[in-house]
Amino acid sequence: MKKDTVIKLPKALSDPQYKGKHLLLVEGKVIAAGQWRMVSRALDKVIESGKTPQLTYIPKSDTLILKS
Repeated sequence: MKKDTVIKLPKALSDPQYKGKHLLLVEGKVIAAGQWRMVSRALDKVIESGKTPQLTYIPKSDTLILKS
């Protein structure tokens, strides 16, 4: 993902490239996507800058989510 690319969350939810990945969002923009180790490094930088991050995981389409 390019650093200057701005992707909003609703678009990220439908984008197949984010399926099965962790996303780090700041101000509604995807900052990092991928495995947890890479996202956690970006998370540390965002917290140091004083911004409020949001973390989410986009499950693969074959993942079953159960509610109790």
